[in-house]
Amino acid sequence: MTKACQKPVDKYIEYDPVIILINAILCKAQAYRHILFNTEINIHSKLCIFCLLCEAYLRWLQLQDSSQSPDPDDLIRYAKEWDFYRMFAIASMEQVAFLIGIFSTLWLAKSIALRTKEDFTFLLKALLLSSYGKLLLIPAVIWEHDYTHLCLKLIKVFVLTSNSQAIRVTLNTSRKLCLVAILNGLILENGIIHLFQRIGWNV
Repeated sequence: MTKACQKPVDKYIEYDPVIILINAILCKAQAYRHILFNTEINIHSKLCIFCLLCEAYLRWLQLQDSSQSPDPDDLIRYAKEWDFYRMFAIASMEQVAFLIGIFSTLWLAKSIALRTKEDFTFLLKALLLSSYGKLLLIPAVIWEHDYTHLCLKLIKVFVLTSNSQAIRVTLNTSRKLCLVAILNGLILENGIIHLFQRIGWNV
């Protein structure tokens, strides 16, 4: 409670979880601040793994569709399973590259805000938690239609917007710095993708 107005500093303490979730989906800064600072959510690592599995499944499905073979041999099915694990590894490396790009930018531009290990850990958790939009990849693929490609692009934009809002709330920094950090993360992520393509891997 603030002494000036005798009202809660965080209005979301009095709100229903559904309202908080809707406001978080709308990327409202105060909703993110409430979730990150005033709740004890410890699903960051599990959510990250599940999102990577969703992304790997989507890529594996696209790869499977592009290499249909009439031969029902078991060896081919096992090869396709191996492709799924490969896609999971690639998605994981891209995620790591994206995070390295963000952390490098923020550390160089605002090193005072990331001076301790706890600061890095808290920002990492915020970024992983704000990537929940990747869960929408599965229904976008299951309910496949003519606009699936557009839906995937919109999901990507939504995830990046959520990541930007998480950085802004966690470090209390400007939108411009958040945008630069996200762009550098994307550049490094696309660099990894280009490297895999040069090697000859289908990503």
